[in-house]
Amino acid sequence: MGIMQHKLGIIGFGGMAGAHFNALKNYDRVEVKGVFDVDPKRLQAGIEKGVLAYKSKEEILSDPEIDLILIATTNEAHKELAIEAMAAGKHVICEKPVTISSKELAEVMEASKKYNRVFTIDQNRRTNRDFVLMARNVESGLLGKLYIIESRVEGSRGMPTGWRTKKDLGGGMMLDWGVHLIDQLMYMIPEKVTSVFCKMYKIQYPEVDDNFRLTITFENGLTALIEVSTNNYITHPRWYVLGETGTLQIDDWNCDGKIVRCIDKEDHWVEEIVYTKAGPTKTMAPRNPNSTETIEISEPLDVRDDLTVVYDQFVDAVEGIAELTITPAQAMRVMKVMEAAFQSDESGDVIHTEI
Repeated sequence: MGIMQHKLGIIGFGGMAGAHFNALKNYDRVEVKGVFDVDPKRLQAGIEKGVLAYKSKEEILSDPEIDLILIATTNEAHKELAIEAMAAGKHVICEKPVTISSKELAEVMEASKKYNRVFTIDQNRRTNRDFVLMARNVESGLLGKLYIIESRVEGSRGMPTGWRTKKDLGGGMMLDWGVHLIDQLMYMIPEKVTSVFCKMYKIQYPEVDDNFRLTITFENGLTALIEVSTNNYITHPRWYVLGETGTLQIDDWNCDGKIVRCIDKEDHWVEEIVYTKAGPTKTMAPRNPNSTETIEISEPLDVRDDLTVVYDQFVDAVEGIAELTITPAQAMRVMKVMEAAFQSDESGDVIHTEI
């Protein structure tokens, strides 16, 4: 029996939709039939790529051949379109952030149940190789018990003009990049989030955050620091992780990195003060190099990191082969952390949670 091929309609044919289109070119489970966008230039782009350009959302949603819809519009329209698509009998994959509030997401989840349609979210960065490399090494136990994870994405060119700079369109770095970095950690760490503290900055754009510093504390005591910046001219490592017996550092998306592990605690102290460039010290005196070992780590080439991974779990759920691995309930957890972050920034307080 041959592979069942599904027909996909795309609503909102901008940059991310183009990435989906390109990823699906050689994907045998889904064919893009057509697109709809309120911008005629985007419709023309669809025609030039050889697919249908629908004149309205009603036309694309009423096409009986289309059983899947990708929503890749600006963020504020996600909820309404998702519900309309499911009411029209379509299964839906939505670009992130899934909605701009947990209340909106709850409405979408209710519609998914009401219309018995599959609804998933393009949280595609769970298969980024830098994240998988970090998670695998943490889970290996090489670092001992974890107590700090630092996750950073940094640039120096500001934000692209357009929806990202507009509050009413769901712009800002928390909703653009924060949602990915939070999702990675929520996916990795099952313990409840017990507190959230966040400081947001508007360095170049008056309406939205273009930088933020977010601290999340989990029930097991683990602290996560997430930073997104668009004005950093010297960058930090992509990942910096502290365990009781080791430290992990991954420099960038190329996965250049290492682990330094303790093999001799060196917790015996001599009476003499050690003199360093910073002056006399005991606590910060250099270690004996033989008391640690360095393990070089590198890109995990066995990891498939592309959008078809997201579509595989989507289509599997539509066909009843397997449950979703990117679920609305997971997206709700991420959304509630982001809402707590906005609340913390506005009030200046730590927000105590059970997320």
